[in-house]
Amino acid sequence: MNLLKATGTIGGLTLASRVLGLVRDSLFARYVGAGFASDAFLVAFRLPNMFRALFAEGAFASAFIPMFNRKVGDAEGQGLPDGLDFAERALAVLLPVLIAMTVLLEVFAWPVTFVLSGRFNGVSADQFAFAVTLSRMTIPYLMLISLVSLCGGILNSLHKFWVNAAAPILLNVTLIAALLLFHSADPMITARNQAIGVSVSGAFQLAWLVWACRRAGVSLRLRLPRLDADVKRLMALIWPAAAGAGAVQINLVISTALAASLLAHGSVTYIYMADRLNQLPLGLIGIGLGTVLLPTISRQLGGGDEAGAMETQNRGLELALLLTLPATVALVLCGEPIAAALFGYGRFTPQDAHFTAQALAAFSIGLPSYILVKVLTPGYYARQDTVTPVRYATISMGVNLVLNLALIVPLQHVGPPLATAIASTVNVAMLFRTLVQRGQLITDDRLKRRAPRLALAALAMGGALWAGQGLLMPYVHGTWFVRFLTLAVLVSAGSLVYGLSAILLGAFSRDDLKLLLRRRGKAPE
Repeated sequence: MNLLKATGTIGGLTLASRVLGLVRDSLFARYVGAGFASDAFLVAFRLPNMFRALFAEGAFASAFIPMFNRKVGDAEGQGLPDGLDFAERALAVLLPVLIAMTVLLEVFAWPVTFVLSGRFNGVSADQFAFAVTLSRMTIPYLMLISLVSLCGGILNSLHKFWVNAAAPILLNVTLIAALLLFHSADPMITARNQAIGVSVSGAFQLAWLVWACRRAGVSLRLRLPRLDADVKRLMALIWPAAAGAGAVQINLVISTALAASLLAHGSVTYIYMADRLNQLPLGLIGIGLGTVLLPTISRQLGGGDEAGAMETQNRGLELALLLTLPATVALVLCGEPIAAALFGYGRFTPQDAHFTAQALAAFSIGLPSYILVKVLTPGYYARQDTVTPVRYATISMGVNLVLNLALIVPLQHVGPPLATAIASTVNVAMLFRTLVQRGQLITDDRLKRRAPRLALAALAMGGALWAGQGLLMPYVHGTWFVRFLTLAVLVSAGSLVYGLSAILLGAFSRDDLKLLLRRRGKAPE
């Protein structure tokens, strides 16, 4: 498998979704601004958003795909009927659990919203009731996106990666349509319509995945639930994997709750907007790498190819650093023009954009660790070890909580993002160290030689951007076209300097590029 091409396919579609997400966020900033209405919707959206990251992109995929692949067996999928039989048995247990959980969350939406927001900072009973209503509107998305993850896991195992990667685009298209067609002069009404749109998009995504499964010859039947040995094993793997894969998301929930309860209105929005920008490279690199690496490594280990699994993980680390380091430097140093160009108009003031840029710089310090988690955890999940990642995730969540409490008052809206970045870095350090100690990850000479050179190339790019961004600032408040052109110049200049620096320093060679181009036709669907 061509790792770069497969990752690029998924990352490209995920990037398209994230770009549409930025369009959505720009419209949201314009029509809702940064205040209680935006904070209330973003708290309501945090629960399904977290569950999507934990379950659809994390726990279920991490537990289900290795087991499904072992049932399918060979690369040609001769054991597919056995795999589908396992998927039907999993669905039979999963569906009633999801229905019961959805009902419980709807009934207990008040305490759930209280936990996520700390009851906000100085709001009335009517305002909090409005926030609870928004939470109830978004809760059905949890069940829908979980069923999407089951279908997506099957398609990923069959190397139909692009179908599942394209599904989140429907979320952003739906919410953009709601903003354009149903916005109001009252930001509370606009926020309510966005909450309705979240669950509507879940139905669209499920319909898309079911249709794609049927086109691939996969049709799951409903059965009576039965807790056989395979299903018990799956359920035992899911919950620890949820915490292991979702440490960043759980840390963000903690940060959001503290910001909502202790800081001024609008702080949740600053943190959310900064996280959305931070998620752009994560969507392009991290999710794509994680999606490709898990089934690849699990198949290699299932076939006894330890050396192949080691090579795959080394190249995954190299690719992650190649793409992540420049993104980190750019977001830390150039957050001001980026935030101003994307969000700084309408109800979103220049000061709001400035505060968002400050939070973005703090978040982006941890960008390499957010992505390296996606690269390292498949080394555990492919060996069906979900205990170690959850132990380390629990430690990192404790670090995050302590740092949040220590930093939120002196640093205000910058404190929670910085705490999240440090906690994620602690998590990655523990994951990496344990794989090395077990002999399951040995960094090869190529990675050791290239990693520091990539860091130097990223720093060279950062110096060039820092020197030149002052020339671009007068243009970030212009028309949509001027804003877009300004960002395009910023990205193009940074990419050019980084690419040339990487080649001159020997971090990436022209031979590598030729090899990747020759392999383009060998990638899976």
